[in-house]
Amino acid sequence: MPNPILADLIVALHFGFILFVSLGGLLVLKWPKLMWLHLPAAIWGASIEFAGWICPLTYLENQLRSASGGQYASDFIEHYLMPIIYPAGLTREIQIGLGIAVIVLNLLIYAKVIYRAKAAQ
Repeated sequence: MPNPILADLIVALHFGFILFVSLGGLLVLKWPKLMWLHLPAAIWGASIEFAGWICPLTYLENQLRSASGGQYASDFIEHYLMPIIYPAGLTREIQIGLGIAVIVLNLLIYAKVIYRAKAAQ
């Protein structure tokens, strides 16, 4: 598989992971056992933002993209997903805000999960 296609697959995986971190709690409402995958992912996602770390998927994607001469195999990936994953003008303040948003959103969702669990008893 050519490196640009593999790099694009990593970008799509990265985007899916970001969605899971942000909104995976909604899946937990339907499938409560998914909580054991979602909570560590949400903690990891918020930690990345708070600490200013770079996600390992970013390193992998950059390595693959570099090996392919910086090419994208898909205009969709380049045009739509890349600006969401790597927004222009991202500052530390915005990263911290994103980390807080992940925590607050998931706390609200998990409050609903807990409420449903208690109501079912």
